[in-house]
Amino acid sequence: MGKAKSPRRVADNEAMAVSRMLRTSPIKLNLVAQMIRGMKVEAALTSLQFSKKRISDDVLKTLQSAIANAENNHGLDVDDLIVAEAWVGKNLVLKRGRPRARGRFGKILKPFSQVTIKVRQVEEEQA
Repeated sequence: MGKAKSPRRVADNEAMAVSRMLRTSPIKLNLVAQMIRGMKVEAALTSLQFSKKRISDDVLKTLQSAIANAENNHGLDVDDLIVAEAWVGKNLVLKRGRPRARGRFGKILKPFSQVTIKVRQVEEEQA
């Protein structure tokens, strides 16, 4: 007697990957996530490879992980995948500071964030 198996969090034609503790603010990360939402996977990979944003390398790794999950764990066809959803969340914030004039203290916030990418297999006529 064991615990009942938990249901899948995504549909049968979807797969997802999450990257946590990315050292950038969620606002900057959301600019990169916005860039790839709704694109076909090949086009999203290309645009992330040639993006000048520093964090695009980490988003590229997450997208490649989602593609690998779709292919190996769920048996989806890589050629029919699109980036269905890409959303960004806040994570830890390191609070640092610097002494300023007249006994004051300058607050320095060093935010971390996380990105979740969900890929979906669609048929050719829907794409």
